[in-house]
Amino acid sequence: MVTSHPTLVLICKRPVLGHGKQRLAASLGAETALRIADALLRCALEDLAAWPGPKVLCPSSSNDALWAAGLLEASCPIVCQGEGNLGARLVKLDNQLRQHGHREILYMGSDAPMLTVPHFSEAAQGLTNAQVVLSAAKDGGVVLMGTAAPWPNLEALPWSTERLGRELQALCEIHGLAVQHIRPGYDIDIEQDLHQLFTDLRDDRRPGRVRLLSVLDEWTTNARRVVPQTVDRRSIPRFDKRPNGSVC
Repeated sequence: MVTSHPTLVLICKRPVLGHGKQRLAASLGAETALRIADALLRCALEDLAAWPGPKVLCPSSSNDALWAAGLLEASCPIVCQGEGNLGARLVKLDNQLRQHGHREILYMGSDAPMLTVPHFSEAAQGLTNAQVVLSAAKDGGVVLMGTAAPWPNLEALPWSTERLGRELQALCEIHGLAVQHIRPGYDIDIEQDLHQLFTDLRDDRRPGRVRLLSVLDEWTTNARRVVPQTVDRRSIPRFDKRPNGSVC
């Protein structure tokens, strides 16, 4: 039984047209990718707001600190990520948080809306048994990671590749950190991930997820309107609505 909660840290970037989610933008268009990125961020903020323990919001740039401060209704510490690749930024953040008294820390991104309460509960429980917990992503990365000890140097890891998860585990174990895996997940990088997401979230009543599915439904509806005559419309997924009009 977990008697105290780790700190939950949300690593995010401000959704801006033409920046971020480039693989989605390549297939769906920049404006659609931006709307999806914004909806994904709202889901992550929903998870952060619901977390019963300490929480920290980490925008990618100090220029976005004021923007980040207005994202949650309740007051939340804002710690900007700094320079370098994700590994370098995580180590810097981790060191800063530990200097302020945080000991068990969970890190999440803004593109894994399939995360549920059991993911976070298992991660918190895992840190009572091991120094590191990882939720593996289906593409080889991780969707949730936590540590009860300072991270080793993560800068040289192959971020954004299918080798990340196993090399992160190996690095931690080399440094004497016990690693425990919790239930896996996936993040949203390409169009096919959206199709899986709809199936997984269709019965989810969390407001951020309902809004995300509404954005996806609008995307598929618009895609069907503009599809060329030579394309089989049945190849474009249809996200059905319930009778009350909400997408589930």
